[in-house]
Amino acid sequence: MTARIRPDLATIPAYVPGRNHPGAVKLASNETTFGPLPTASKAIAEAAEQSHRYPDNQITELRAALAEFLAVEPANVAVGCGSVALCQELVQITCDGPADEVLFAWRSFEAYPIVTQVGNATAVTVPLTEGHAHDLDAMAAAVTDRTKLIFVCNPNNPTGTARTRQELEAFLDRVPAHILVVLDEAYYEYVRLTAETRPDGVELGRTRPNVVVLRTFSKAYGLAGLRVGYAVGDPEVITALMKVHIPFSVSRVAQAAAIASLEAREELLDRTAHVVAERARVREALLAAGYEVPPSEANFVWLPLREHSAAFAAASAEAGVLVRPFAGDGVRVTIGDPHENDLFLAFATGAGRVAAGLA
Repeated sequence: MTARIRPDLATIPAYVPGRNHPGAVKLASNETTFGPLPTASKAIAEAAEQSHRYPDNQITELRAALAEFLAVEPANVAVGCGSVALCQELVQITCDGPADEVLFAWRSFEAYPIVTQVGNATAVTVPLTEGHAHDLDAMAAAVTDRTKLIFVCNPNNPTGTARTRQELEAFLDRVPAHILVVLDEAYYEYVRLTAETRPDGVELGRTRPNVVVLRTFSKAYGLAGLRVGYAVGDPEVITALMKVHIPFSVSRVAQAAAIASLEAREELLDRTAHVVAERARVREALLAAGYEVPPSEANFVWLPLREHSAAFAAASAEAGVLVRPFAGDGVRVTIGDPHENDLFLAFATGAGRVAAGLA
């Protein structure tokens, strides 16, 4: 007889990462094609020599560096094993059981329903608009007395769409102050909205204690393999996160690499500018080929191919390019190096049009 396990775990889908295949171009996981910044690589090597020692469980130095960078106090910053770990911890600190609801748009980051169910809470989803963006009015209307946590992925993964500062402010003003709102800004560094409309969750949260912001070193900073993300919020929320934090889950190497990356962040701007330029080029080529492609503020583009999504992704893989299908909804394509993007565009504007139902 085996040990008893929570029966509801049988209904929780496993998180599905982007596919990998030797020799194929991988545009499926929103990774940057650049490696860590040179100073980060040096810090990684030096920290690895101390791998026989436990890391700082309070993550003191990195929290202080982030606080200085963001003009907040260290008490406003928590660090986790990637921002997805912080998502699960946020469910843990706000929800007691199935009577508690976690609200988010759909389709959005696929970890949200998983961490909600792992946290034994109930997911409430609100469809995206026809433009593949968060329907903030509908989300505000979906709030009930059971709502404990709201995730707003901005820019949204997998559609790349972003709501403006003014739109988010209007939404936050409608949410009761006792409900925690998470502004998930994993792709913040790729946003190129105007100075007047560009959203900054940290600034929005300065006067709103019920707002917490998530950002990560996995995307623009090129540290996806080291797993380090951070939360910025009210000290009471941060204290609660520290209580459910898995001890030593942010490695010594990850902490060192993140600190070095912050110190060299000016180099990051050149990298993100390169991705943004390629993003525009790829989108324009796809639009010219007849695809629907919503404006993206992330490091990927979204093709809402609906029932053609799986066939398109399979055909793309046969052509040597791995993209990420979301059955029945669409396909997400990471922006890679120019030659990788060219290979995808050659497929998408040629044989891919048949798989996409455009020819």
